[in-house]
Amino acid sequence: MIRRIIEIDEARCNGCGICVEACHEGAIGLVDGKAKLLRDDYCDGLGDCLPNCPMEAISFVEREAAAYDEEAVKKNMAAKGKPVFACPGMAVKKVEHKPAEQSGHIAPPSELRQWPIQIKLMPISAPYYDGADLLIAADCTAFSYGDFHNRFMKNRVTVIGCPKLDAVDYTDKLAQILAANDIKSVLLTRMHVPCCGGLENAVRKAIALCGKDLPLEIVTINAEGEIL
Repeated sequence: MIRRIIEIDEARCNGCGICVEACHEGAIGLVDGKAKLLRDDYCDGLGDCLPNCPMEAISFVEREAAAYDEEAVKKNMAAKGKPVFACPGMAVKKVEHKPAEQSGHIAPPSELRQWPIQIKLMPISAPYYDGADLLIAADCTAFSYGDFHNRFMKNRVTVIGCPKLDAVDYTDKLAQILAANDIKSVLLTRMHVPCCGGLENAVRKAIALCGKDLPLEIVTINAEGEIL
């Protein structure tokens, strides 16, 4: 699969090993005095190592690489006797909101019901999926449609993604979520641009693969914020 992954410039690397400690997945090691990506499937593509490199020897690239394998990382870290780092941004939880005062006025509460929301970070199974109506939203739709929270997110579990920016096929991940949980329906919001066709295609294929007859509604929004 084509995905984002780190690349290390050995000419810049001074072998300090700071990136090795910064990588919580054990993906980087020192080989012959230089930092090296040991296994593609250990790299989650989030890049905690990048800001820690004093030589700016680490960057992101998009290339053919094995998918990130969380279970393999856990086994590797356990074998080394090291704890597996849990990113706070991936912590699964229900979200409750109260109206908040902002700039002298009471802002309406968010309709987000759970965390995380990015498809790549979503767990396969979680309590908030049970009996849920699922909203799969292209990233741009929430910014294009002014009443997005009330019109689309309310009373739904929300997941977001952009196949063009993430450079991944969401089909397998979405199919696993749909198959493993008691989801009642799927609503897809997409933009009226060709790249959003990749998200729609992934959703349709995921429903076909999950083995369930799930109702699917697709809403297309243009750049002017109009529902087409």
